[in-house]
Amino acid sequence: MLLVNQTSAYAQLITVLVIFVLIMALTWWVTKWIASYQKEQNAGKNIEVIESTRIGNNIWVQIVRVGDLYKAVAIGKDQVTYLGDIDPDTLKKTEKSETVDSFKVLLEKVMRRSEDPEKEDKG
Repeated sequence: MLLVNQTSAYAQLITVLVIFVLIMALTWWVTKWIASYQKEQNAGKNIEVIESTRIGNNIWVQIVRVGDLYKAVAIGKDQVTYLGDIDPDTLKKTEKSETVDSFKVLLEKVMRRSEDPEKEDKG
């Protein structure tokens, strides 16, 4: 009787683990699908946020491209303030990195930092 209960408990554990993995995989797939859908929706639009930086609590300065014009705006919690036009030639061009580290690479970086914290302080 004890062996049957133990086998049943293992079967339940494996079933729950399989269901958990399937739900995680489904969540990952749906997230990727929604991200690609939203990216397609914004492609070819005439308005684009070029750069954004935080300057205070709930206050951001953004460079926005509207058609071929570049504008600077300050964004607060309840208002947007126009700061002025920007000459596109004065902007520093930075290439966006499309490569995103995989979870494995990020985990390895964290593990290296936790193994040798002195090396990180010197580096």
